[in-house]
Amino acid sequence: MIDLYTSATPNGWKASVTLEECGLPYEVHAIDMGKGEQKTPEFLKINPNGRIPAIVDRDLGDFPIFESGALMIYCAEKSGKLMPSDVKGRSQVVQWLMFQMGGIGPMMGQANVFFRYWPEKYQPAIDRYQHESRRLFEVLNNRLKDNEWLAGDFSIADIANFCWVRTYFWSGVNVEGLDPLMRWVERINERPLTQAGLKVPIDRSKLMGATTDSEGAKRMVESAQKIVQH
Repeated sequence: MIDLYTSATPNGWKASVTLEECGLPYEVHAIDMGKGEQKTPEFLKINPNGRIPAIVDRDLGDFPIFESGALMIYCAEKSGKLMPSDVKGRSQVVQWLMFQMGGIGPMMGQANVFFRYWPEKYQPAIDRYQHESRRLFEVLNNRLKDNEWLAGDFSIADIANFCWVRTYFWSGVNVEGLDPLMRWVERINERPLTQAGLKVPIDRSKLMGATTDSEGAKRMVESAQKIVQH
């Protein structure tokens, strides 16, 4: 059994979708980041960096794994799913996983901060991160023009990038003309296990409502503002 410590964010979904798609049993522990639960001494023993997600594998004597990409690789190799066993295939998956971790995630994360959460609007920063996110989307789009998935079969590389790209509207990233990318998003979105993972620890789509100016969305912004300013 695996303990999952998470919140309803793209990095959190990376963990829960991977666990669902790998078929690994897990127990959810929701972390309220607005209350600083990720900074408690108890959680810092699991993840010294004080971030979600993190997992603890009870089968290995309460072995903790932090960093979303690292735990995705761990779950894939533990289950024998979503990761090729040959050297070349594994390398391709890891490359596209690292692409998300080093590019898509940080750039969209900063776009969120300056576009949604920062009290003052600094347009050069907003433009910088939205434009760079768009450039990275174009890299994915070019890859997906002639490939159904990013690295051979459906893998953790697809999950990692999908969990961020699907939130393009929240980051204010323009997706016009990126048809292969949007078709790929829809294919993954139709997977039942992926949908189950996207509802962990809560179904944020119901919380936010239909628009980004709903009461739920406003509460999410208020919570995020507390996090980014501390």
